[in-house]
Amino acid sequence: MSDTLAAERPAYHYAVIARALAEIDAGGPSLSLDELAGRIGLSPAHFQRIFSQWVGVSPKRYQQYLTLDHARRLLAERFTLLDTSLAAGLSGPGRLHDLFLRWEAMSPGDFARAGEGLTIRWACVPSPFGEALVMATDRGICGLAFCEETGRTAAMADLMARWPRAQYVEDEATVAPLAAQAFSGGETRLHLIGGPFQIKVWEALLRIPSGHVTTYSEIASAVGHPRAVRAVGTAVGRNPVSFLIPCHRALRKSGGLGGYHWGLPVKRAMLAWEAARADAIA
Repeated sequence: MSDTLAAERPAYHYAVIARALAEIDAGGPSLSLDELAGRIGLSPAHFQRIFSQWVGVSPKRYQQYLTLDHARRLLAERFTLLDTSLAAGLSGPGRLHDLFLRWEAMSPGDFARAGEGLTIRWACVPSPFGEALVMATDRGICGLAFCEETGRTAAMADLMARWPRAQYVEDEATVAPLAAQAFSGGETRLHLIGGPFQIKVWEALLRIPSGHVTTYSEIASAVGHPRAVRAVGTAVGRNPVSFLIPCHRALRKSGGLGGYHWGLPVKRAMLAWEAARADAIA
């Protein structure tokens, strides 16, 4: 594969990031660019190009975002108080940080019918974080999973189990443009299915700016149930449109990553990608 072709493939980018994560964890953040590139099996120049195209900063700087203690640094330096965000008018439809999201929840009746009578179109598409499974109704994207850690079969079974009575149609021609627009930060419509408590938690997640984080306990307080931290964690894990509703920005109070439905390496890569891009813009 030529350097040019490889650099144009998001799945290839994520594969390099995943290998870099493993090598940094094994060798520590003090690895030089040459050492890290060599362990991954790339030339330093190729490695530099991949990182610069993928995230906009140099590999050496990006290394700092991939380290295991990065979540703790984010919590100390970029913690978001959700009530402050709410007061600033960042909730609800409209411009929500880095994505222009317009969304609506399915009706309680739709939720109770588990998707019966609903046609859901789906496709597996490239994303900045490897292969993604994207599902959509006529009203917008209703499912987004990442397949690199779990596998395509498991991701498909997971999303289909949320709407077991829906009709599923593979339709790359319809779904791929929606996904491309969403990953590029374009206007994106979401059609969410969830219970009232879940919807409140997902609304809170939408108030976390890109490059910032909050805690599960902060989300619990923001939705009016300060003691329901475990229930919040469950609702975060049931988020049907990962990344677009940024459940990866929720951390434990200790600075631990917590869980991530599609694999912790994906969550680490997302947090590092967003923080690096935010710093590059700043």
